[in-house]
Amino acid sequence: MNPARQLYRYLVTNNRQDYHPQNFRKSAIIFSPHQDDETLGCGGTIIRKKQAGADIKIVFMTDGSGSHAHLMNPQKLKTLRRNEALEAAEVLGLDRSDIFFLDFQDGTLKFNQQKALPKVLEILTNFDPEEVFIPYSKEEPSDHWATYKIVQSALQQSTFNLTVYEYPIWFWRQWPWTSLVGRPREILSCLKNTWSSGFGYKFLTDLNCSVYVADVLEQKKMALEEHRSQIQRLVDDSSWMTLGDLSKGEFLDCFFQDYEFFYPSKIISQKLN
Repeated sequence: MNPARQLYRYLVTNNRQDYHPQNFRKSAIIFSPHQDDETLGCGGTIIRKKQAGADIKIVFMTDGSGSHAHLMNPQKLKTLRRNEALEAAEVLGLDRSDIFFLDFQDGTLKFNQQKALPKVLEILTNFDPEEVFIPYSKEEPSDHWATYKIVQSALQQSTFNLTVYEYPIWFWRQWPWTSLVGRPREILSCLKNTWSSGFGYKFLTDLNCSVYVADVLEQKKMALEEHRSQIQRLVDDSSWMTLGDLSKGEFLDCFFQDYEFFYPSKIISQKLN
């Protein structure tokens, strides 16, 4: 590990505040832009909450059809990723009845916010969770940003008293967590994230709530392995990118630290009559 990354890890770890032990029993809904984000960003937390007896639901916003559509029929890919998500959720400790698919086409969620909003609001109203997990507001991919906006809008349209936890995925794609290696587009994305975070400043100011997951990392890894299309090359073609291909594995390593990090915010909304 390079010295800069060691320093960042030290600063982030020592600036954190522990997720309160009593919260592990609280019900929660995890809103995941794509099939695998729930495991990457919240997998260890889901496992620990399920161990404590919490009622957990996962909502997948998009259909998974676009990740490798240049090499596999989109409909086949959609079916594959749905099944992968169900298998991964079972490893995390959920029943298949706890999983919901909104099935908006990959990459189009920002254009379908008004269609997604009532669906999300219905799920929130039906289950009335004590906690909600959504992508970090500074996430770059459009489906991540749109998921954040849709859920936040839904929360403001009814009466809820809960805590929202924002989890980073592609925000980890910055120096020095990941090196400046790869294709020009990857390097540019990494530099952009590094600049927008103030060279790690936002990790210290925003992502300061942590859940210790070292004791459940093997189970989290097993869950991620169920997302085979994202971690294995299912077609003998080098253009089938996997998570492990990014930054020579450094990006994927970020999700197997001893802690998962979140930005918490209290939501108390009152529906207007």
